Amino acid sequence: MQVAVVTVGDELLSGDTTNTNATWLCQELTERGVSVERVTTVPDRIGDIARVVNEYHAEYDAVIVTGGLGPTHDDVTMEAVAAAFGRSLERHDEAAAWLEEHGGYSAGDLVEGTTHLPAGSKMLPNEEGVAPGAAIASVYVLPGVPGEMKRMFGLIVDEFAGEKTHVAFVHTSEPESSLIERFERLQDEFDVTVGSYPSDHVRVKLAGRDETVVEAAAAWLTERVELYEQE
Repeated sequence: MQVAVVTVGDELLSGDTTNTNATWLCQELTERGVSVERVTTVPDRIGDIARVVNEYHAEYDAVIVTGGLGPTHDDVTMEAVAAAFGRSLERHDEAAAWLEEHGGYSAGDLVEGTTHLPAGSKMLPNEEGVAPGAAIASVYVLPGVPGEMKRMFGLIVDEFAGEKTHVAFVHTSEPESSLIERFERLQDEFDVTVGSYPSDHVRVKLAGRDETVVEAAAAWLTERVELYEQE
C-alpha cells in the first residue's frame, strides 16, 4: 500500500510550529507495512491544497491530510478537499448530531461552518476536540492538533496495512563515504535496503521483508565496520 501525507498550515512553512504530525504518521504507517511515498506541506490556500490532494489521490492508494479544520478564516482544508473532488461543502447532519450528543454542543453553540463537510463524505468524529474530520474515497482529512489527529487516526488505522518491514541498525564511527563499497557488497549478498544517516556518527538502517535476512545482513556489516561506542 502506498500513501501520501499532506500537512496543511502556514505556521509549518514559516517554522513557527514543528511538523510532528508528519513524523508520527510516517512512523505509524511504516510500522504497519505501508509505504509512505510523499510528505508534502502546503499553505492555507484552497488552490494549493486542492491541487495536491487531486494529484496524490490519483497516484497513491490513500492520502492523509492534516490541519486546517474548523470554522476560522484560515481553516480552508475541507473546502479545498471538496474542490479537489468537484463537490460542494455542505452541513453534515451526522456531524451536528454527534457533537450535540457527545460534546454537548447545540447548533446555536457552534460557529457557522463547523459541521460543513464535502458532500457525500463520511464524518470522522473528533473525540478530543470539536471540528470533525472526513473520509472521501481514499482521502482522509484529520485535525492538525496532534492529540486530536492521533485519536482520529485510531478510528481509521485498520484502513492501512501492508507487508511488515523488518529493520536493524548498525552504528559506525567511520565516515559515510568510506562505506559505499561495503554497502554494495552487502546488497549483493542480502535482499535488504540500506540507508545511512550521518550525525556525530553514521547510523546505518537495514530493512527487508525477511527478518532472518535482515538480522544476517546486520551481523555481516557489524563484522566489517568500526563500531561506534555509544556512551
